[in-house]
Amino acid sequence: MITELVLFLVGIVVGTMNAVGGGGMLIGFPVLLATGMPPLVANVTANIVLIPGQLASAFGYRAYLRKLPARYLILLIPCLIGGVIGALVLRNTSNYQFEQLVPWLVLFAVLLFAFQPYLHFHLHRHITKRNRRIKPLFLIGLALLPTAIYGGYFGVGFGFIMLAFLGFTKLHDIHQMNGLKNLAGATIALASLVCLFTTGLIDWSAGLAMASGCTIGGYGGARVSQRFSSHSIRIVIIFIGLCAASFLALKTHNLV
Repeated sequence: MITELVLFLVGIVVGTMNAVGGGGMLIGFPVLLATGMPPLVANVTANIVLIPGQLASAFGYRAYLRKLPARYLILLIPCLIGGVIGALVLRNTSNYQFEQLVPWLVLFAVLLFAFQPYLHFHLHRHITKRNRRIKPLFLIGLALLPTAIYGGYFGVGFGFIMLAFLGFTKLHDIHQMNGLKNLAGATIALASLVCLFTTGLIDWSAGLAMASGCTIGGYGGARVSQRFSSHSIRIVIIFIGLCAASFLALKTHNLV
């Protein structure tokens, strides 16, 4: 009972972090491991945790998502495909090599997001002039596919990378970007869960306990974040991302 209560409370924190900028499973994953869960089981169980929280967060951003042009939903297609591929790879390999790359992937995404305002104009102009026959959104969708594969395999830091890609679209409202990011994350987690449902690698008791808290945190985080300016949210996202990259780097080298 105490374990379930702790997982529930941690789930609230995880959901809130994911709603604002991502990186919630940097807390959730170690807590799942602390319950005695094997790393692979904790990794797969995380899909249960993420789905309701991210859907609740997307619902919290519904006012912004209603204004989202329908064409942006096409980005969910590579997320679905990548989530399936990543989950299938996970069924047959260990996550050791990915763990070595995670700190660098997260750090790259945070830096890309931090300097996005300076790079957006030049990149958008380059895409528009040099690739008139190819829609920029289509190019971003192609670039998202390997990221979604990673998301289906391990997933920590996917939110930062997704936000970085969305920064190069015509979307400028951080709340709108966050809503779409959470829809993309839920799509990947659901695809992974379907592929791994029969593997016996899911701890339903722990996963549902944390998922309950994550649902509350996801919705609450989405609502609270809308009271702050886009600039403030951007600073929070960059800070969380740098903390995430540092933690993962230390963990990779067994320093934490």
